[in-house]
Amino acid sequence: MKRLILLPLLLAAMSHASAQRQMERLDRGVIAIPENNGGNFISWRMLGTDDPAIGFNVYRANAGKKAALKKLNTTPITNVTSFHDDKAENSAAYTYVVKPVIRGKEVNEPNSFERKANAAAYLSIPLKTPLGYTPNDASVGDLDGDGSYEIILHQTGRAKDNSQAGITDPPIFQAYKLDGTLLWTINLGKNIREGAHYTQFMVYDLDGDGRAEIAMKTADGTIDGKGKVIGDSTKDYRNDKGYILAGPEFMTIFDGLTGAELATTNYIPARHPSSINPTTDELKAVWGDGYGNRMDRFLACIAYLDGKQPSLVMTRGYYTRSVLSAWNWRNGKLTPVWTFDSDEPGDKNRAYRGQGNHNLTAADVDGDGKDEIVFGAMVVDDNGKGLYSTGLGHGDALHVSDLDPSRPGLEIFDIQERFDDAGAHFRDARTGEILWKKPSMKAGEDGEGPGRGLALDVDPRYPGYECWVAGAGITGMFDAKGNKIADRTPACNMGIFWDGDVLSEILNGTNIDKWDYQNSRTQPLLDAAKFNCVRNNGTKANPVLSADILGDWREEVIYRTADNNELRIFSTTIPTDKKFYTLMHDPQYRLSIAWQNVAYNQPPHTGFHLGEGMQAPPKPSIIINPTKSKK
Repeated sequence: MKRLILLPLLLAAMSHASAQRQMERLDRGVIAIPENNGGNFISWRMLGTDDPAIGFNVYRANAGKKAALKKLNTTPITNVTSFHDDKAENSAAYTYVVKPVIRGKEVNEPNSFERKANAAAYLSIPLKTPLGYTPNDASVGDLDGDGSYEIILHQTGRAKDNSQAGITDPPIFQAYKLDGTLLWTINLGKNIREGAHYTQFMVYDLDGDGRAEIAMKTADGTIDGKGKVIGDSTKDYRNDKGYILAGPEFMTIFDGLTGAELATTNYIPARHPSSINPTTDELKAVWGDGYGNRMDRFLACIAYLDGKQPSLVMTRGYYTRSVLSAWNWRNGKLTPVWTFDSDEPGDKNRAYRGQGNHNLTAADVDGDGKDEIVFGAMVVDDNGKGLYSTGLGHGDALHVSDLDPSRPGLEIFDIQERFDDAGAHFRDARTGEILWKKPSMKAGEDGEGPGRGLALDVDPRYPGYECWVAGAGITGMFDAKGNKIADRTPACNMGIFWDGDVLSEILNGTNIDKWDYQNSRTQPLLDAAKFNCVRNNGTKANPVLSADILGDWREEVIYRTADNNELRIFSTTIPTDKKFYTLMHDPQYRLSIAWQNVAYNQPPHTGFHLGEGMQAPPKPSIIINPTKSKK
């Protein structure tokens, strides 16, 4: 019997090991941040392709072209990817250089960081924010092929939820280098409505050429980064309530370096299968309402559907009909891969109707080396076929990782925005088996059920991730088996790896806090509001982005300033004794950063258990993309 059980797992592991995913080439991401007690904290990346035994030497030079480099460590640093330079003075400007040591030999790589005199506790990126706009969600990608990330920023003006009438401003996107250089601006135009559920932007190297592309839904009047107009700029399809229920809909791939349109095609699915100007009754028959709420709920992600090259997945709908459409961008051509439609004739997909969340995850849930799309309470297989549907319905929060390391594979913690016996549930990611669930209770006449749920490893006394929910009568914190372990909980928003251990910290608004599990309270680690930073997205209280974009394996957090003229990147200066490769070379985590901007932002998760009692992270099965020269 044991052999019968182990054989499928062994075959899945072999399949997973055989697939090598194309991943972006990264430099060492060297960063130096002044510490409160003096000196500088320097950290850098270990790559997923590095030998874990790799060492590093750290050099410092005073600012100036002819300044000599001084080696700061006596023997190669092999146990961590950080260094405390206690001799540095904040009033001086320095250049730090980090050189790998491989099999006893130092390697010259272009890995340096210029730390300015009297530097602040963050990196500053000056912005050219359009009048009346506010920096909102961002993503990162290597747009110029130099191994360093650029920031792609969504600038929002007047915005509306799908349930709210009113005219919005055109969504605007900008690309910035980390030194503040503005690379391009894309204006989606008046025929794309602004709001959290309308415009999802994917940033990824889709064709493996060493530079990232941008993918977005576009329309008549979109202006690319070179000033070219897509479609007919004279058209205005907004109705008297500000909704856009007619006119052509496109999907465009933009060049990441220039913002130029590379390819445009019709968006799949269309609002209506046979009419470009459908009536409200026709729309209601397809989506459940005719005024533009349910039909204009868009999500997007990147997934390795073949286990090797990334594909783009764009979606529409989740309250009723749900459609997911996969695309490949290869050799300058945009081609469809598959389309999954919950309302496909014949009712074979009917169980998948109404199961989507305000977010989604791409993850290899069945261990075959290829990604599935975790679409709320359902999962679509890598081949575009339904893998399973729990039937539990729509929710706001979703977490996928090895949440319970005592079980094989990945697990999912999901909440349902309704009042029933499964206000929150914990399931096997591969089969959909419900492992435990918690009922939600209605406190009054109003309300929709749980609005937030979080799964993080914050308590080392219990194996795996702890889970908790905001509202709807689901009180307390639960361990990975569903047992209640605490009455009080921290904020139910996002998480971040910030201090030196492998437990997650709490990221909420402009605050990073440590959960004191013994006393059920939080201890502050960072309050970015003290640095004139503010949060985004109202009660969702998100930063611009949280991701491992610089330094060691821990994550950075990006906020906008109150005057909207600057982004500030915060990176930890807390020592650690852990040495992991950059989280951006874990495929599931990297894909999590691509979809973090989608609708209701969720924290990224790794494809392996990262927490108390963890094993060493598995070496990622990746192949690094070539470098593409700038044009």
